[in-house]
Amino acid sequence: MRGRVLVALAAVALAGTVPAHAAASERVETVAFKSPTFGATKAYHVILPVEYATSPSTRYPVLYLLHGLSDNAATWTERTNVVDSAAGHRFIVVMPEGGAGWYTDSASVPTDRYESYLLDEIVPDVQKRYRTIEEGYARGIAGLSMGGYGSLKMALKHPDEFALAASMSGSVNAARYSDKDAADWELHAQSIARTFGPADSPTRAANDLFALVRARAPGRPTTFPYIYMDCGTEDGLVTANRNFAALLTEKQIVHEFHEIPGIHNWDLWEKRIRVIFALADDKLPRR
Repeated sequence: MRGRVLVALAAVALAGTVPAHAAASERVETVAFKSPTFGATKAYHVILPVEYATSPSTRYPVLYLLHGLSDNAATWTERTNVVDSAAGHRFIVVMPEGGAGWYTDSASVPTDRYESYLLDEIVPDVQKRYRTIEEGYARGIAGLSMGGYGSLKMALKHPDEFALAASMSGSVNAARYSDKDAADWELHAQSIARTFGPADSPTRAANDLFALVRARAPGRPTTFPYIYMDCGTEDGLVTANRNFAALLTEKQIVHEFHEIPGIHNWDLWEKRIRVIFALADDKLPRR
């Protein structure tokens, strides 16, 4: 069963309160399906291009848009004008559920496999339901905070699956946080420990962005997706982002990094998602 319903329907539990502009748009859908990984029904939200219904032979690239910690699959449509911002772009936007799982297969909870869930369930399900260009060269991934970490991690671990990875205010040090760090940055120490395990765990080593970059051979920028990063100058995460961008430069990995006046909030992300959409137009091909 398709399990597809409009976000406008108040009966969709995960949709929450949706702004009027989103509720009125028939381009916005929620897909619910039974996840083998979680053994439960999960949902993701989709923004279709304006002309999707009237161009039945056209296939589209896809941009996966990840939420932050304490948010859910519906938060982008609840907190921003992302539907309107996407209207002028010819790609499909997919907003999956990431829980508080850091888009990572948990070190301690066997069923919390958010990395595998995204790659092995969401991507194939989107390809089955929508007219997508199925190859990785037409797929991008972006996110804020926890989702910024997730987008970079997915791209570095699975470079053939994405052509673009974009991070807004990304928690790039996530796999290195101690309980004290998590408290200092107003992150949930429980989610860090639950996901990554103790400081010396294999899960931390396998999902550390800095270690992933250092493990790659230098001087081979074409083997990576294009990386975009930004962070507010008053954000506590800006130093870690600067350090990560410096490492990308050292390893000759093609990227851009922008420091934007602002803090860790929706005002900044509302503006930067428009920049990322424009970049996706440039980096993701159409057919």
